[in-house]
Amino acid sequence: MTEDRREAVARELVGELEARFPYAAALISGMSGLRITDSGQEQNANEETPSHGVVFTVYNGASFAEYASGETDADRLARGVRAWAAGLSRRKDGPPIVFAGHATIAGQGWRDFATPVAIDPASVPLARKLDFARDLQQRLAAMDPRVVRAQIAYMERRYESIYIGRGRLLRQRLSGINLNAVVVVHSEGRTAYNIFARGGAGGFELARVADDDLREVVDVAVRLLAAERIEPGLYDIVTDPTVSGVIAHECFGHGVEMDLFPKGRARAALYAGQRVAAPGVEMYDDPSVPGAFGSYFFDDEGELARPTRILRDGVLERPISDFASATYTPGAHTPNGRRQDFTRKVYARMSNTFFGRGKVPVAEMIAGVERGVYLRRMESGMEDPMGWGIQVTAHYGEEIINGRLTGRLFSPVGISGYVPDLLQSISAVGDDFALEIGMCGKGHKEMVVVTAGGPHLRMKARLG
Repeated sequence: MTEDRREAVARELVGELEARFPYAAALISGMSGLRITDSGQEQNANEETPSHGVVFTVYNGASFAEYASGETDADRLARGVRAWAAGLSRRKDGPPIVFAGHATIAGQGWRDFATPVAIDPASVPLARKLDFARDLQQRLAAMDPRVVRAQIAYMERRYESIYIGRGRLLRQRLSGINLNAVVVVHSEGRTAYNIFARGGAGGFELARVADDDLREVVDVAVRLLAAERIEPGLYDIVTDPTVSGVIAHECFGHGVEMDLFPKGRARAALYAGQRVAAPGVEMYDDPSVPGAFGSYFFDDEGELARPTRILRDGVLERPISDFASATYTPGAHTPNGRRQDFTRKVYARMSNTFFGRGKVPVAEMIAGVERGVYLRRMESGMEDPMGWGIQVTAHYGEEIINGRLTGRLFSPVGISGYVPDLLQSISAVGDDFALEIGMCGKGHKEMVVVTAGGPHLRMKARLG
């Protein structure tokens, strides 16, 4: 079945379903990618398992039903969908769907979106990509005689989707590159490591790393050979954008995914319109950020990308949602309905989640700390949306005494606490901004690409 034929069949089937039900739509999607790793001793290149198919969604007035298929024959696809739909009946005992904005993009027909790409990764021979990974690995390994391992990972991702429904006929082609490096150093019986990450939405033009960037990665790894374990306690801390980002992701990322609200699994549901952070603290989820790895032009339910302000001046303003969860609070729909692939359910999911930029220079922020720690390079995070507890791990921290960095390092450093206590302790928001690439699961599965970040922040936290 050709792409044009599949689209035509999907449009016909959606029309039939829309005549019977309050809402019907189809999402045709395809995903592919490439991963190259290079350890210096071994180089591997593997294509990500491609995923191509279509999913039809119906809201019958009380609940959602879906039919997913990888069928390539047009007639068999149509018979399958019609047989499935014949078993559905319209009901009137459920909440109505309230569409955000106009249901129809009037007079525009198809809207076609694509990530701006200077060098299409598909046009670059595999041999060139392998050479790039090998060159990067060798440059990193040669930076210092104490380097005992340098591991490179190059990843490219392509996603294409077509949404049909609500009078919307949307197509998008997304392209992204993700570079990761781990360097391990050893000296006098001690071993340490450091991490490098870079990438975003775009093409092979993003596959460039300067020697200065590699040098910084190795220099920090060498300094970490002397790192200590931090004494547990309450500290004044300054967080770099990667650590700020994972705090945002865990505090009011998962905690405001609205599908948790009706299940009674998110404490945030009780705090809408209330202060949960210090004055001046802003937080957003925004899939429309240009060049960000977690960006898209419309979500998997055909909602056009736009920013959602989660915190306004420290007040919890709005959760993020998909269609199903938004039926519990009509009008609260945001462009955050996402699937891992066409075989998986839509959930309310983050895209690019970050603290808003402030006005305080980073140097001034550090100068305002009498005794504390400057935390760098996020490693991981966990959240408890119901109890509002979080645990975040920074790769390392540097001691601050009387407003100056002392050079004394701690690694790793764990941050834990109660979300409102942590966010209400924020005393300065930096004038810088950066985003960090990541992958996010719904629990332990349902993986989607995201970014998280923001500016530097100054706050109080329990470290250990």
